[in-house]
Amino acid sequence: MMTLCCEVLEALKGKTLVTAESCTGGGIGAALTAVPGSSQVYKGGVISYTNWVKAHVLGVPEVLLQEKGAVSREVAAAMAQGVRQRLEADVAVSVTGLAGPGGDDFGNPVGTVFIGYAQAGLVETKEFHFSGDRAQIREKTLEEALKLVKSHNQ
Repeated sequence: MMTLCCEVLEALKGKTLVTAESCTGGGIGAALTAVPGSSQVYKGGVISYTNWVKAHVLGVPEVLLQEKGAVSREVAAAMAQGVRQRLEADVAVSVTGLAGPGGDDFGNPVGTVFIGYAQAGLVETKEFHFSGDRAQIREKTLEEALKLVKSHNQ
């Protein structure tokens, strides 16, 4: 994981990165800040574990949370856009998903994860269905989020 973090930070030299994390609970930020010098790129992030934080801190429309659910493509996109705007960064990545033990009221099973990416003129989301226990799902989510950032900044 350290190698991937170093690659992401190197790819983003001259840019700034922020995160909005739900199911990873700050894991992306923790992984990035384990790299010496990461403060040149990584500004910080928001752990938006509850819908209240998603709505009131990141600006995710409450109607979106009610109609689509927190674990959705639309919410992942809104989280990435919101954190990028509020923390004034070049690039943002967001994660929202179900690490377990249960699914949600919208029919999403454990392992469903949406990752959002935002930069000027671009918002992208990816959907994943991971298997494994809670820790494994969180780790896979973290890795895929970093890969998504890297893929847009090579």
